Amino acid sequence: MKYSLTCINNSQLHGSFAVFQKAPPTTIPGDVFSLAWFARATAPGSRVAFTWDIEYSFVWSETGLLQPGINFSATQTVPADPDRQNLIQLTKDQYRATTFGKQSGGGALGSLTIHQLSNVEPDKTSVGIGMSGSGTFAVQAAPNMTAVFTPHPNYWVVFGNYETGDVMDIQDVTNAVEVTYGGSLTSRTAVLDIENLIRIS
Repeated sequence: MKYSLTCINNSQLHGSFAVFQKAPPTTIPGDVFSLAWFARATAPGSRVAFTWDIEYSFVWSETGLLQPGINFSATQTVPADPDRQNLIQLTKDQYRATTFGKQSGGGALGSLTIHQLSNVEPDKTSVGIGMSGSGTFAVQAAPNMTAVFTPHPNYWVVFGNYETGDVMDIQDVTNAVEVTYGGSLTSRTAVLDIENLIRIS
């Protein structure tokens, strides 16, 4: 099923609409960061449209230390399915290049699991999951750790200075508005009005 969100800038502000997801409660060691899943600059008086489907992937990136303010640009993306191909390894190959290794269906049903092997260097890479071809959540990779993500799609829109892949500090995002879909409702509109508030219809 395809979903869409049309974003209209009826304000005087210059910047970008960004769509992100909030992480569900999780058992992952370390901080789980939301990523600016989609973002596009939208000038006053113009509009952009985002479309997606519920197709998951494993992602990793050479981020260095994962923290708000940096950008997570996926180095490798591998399709994933919470009910089938739901477990993957992060390792280094014979040339010491970081890579996803063996993928299987051995993870917890309904979740996506990333085993980080003993040769993973700390504070060099981040692992996470994506949806519809773009990263949604990331966590710092570390040797001998396991990250388990249980997808729970939810959608929030915000306007500001964002690029796709930006690591967000959700506590600092105060003007985001949730966009809900249900049943046959697969298309919504978000309008940034002259008072700089986002209204959903």
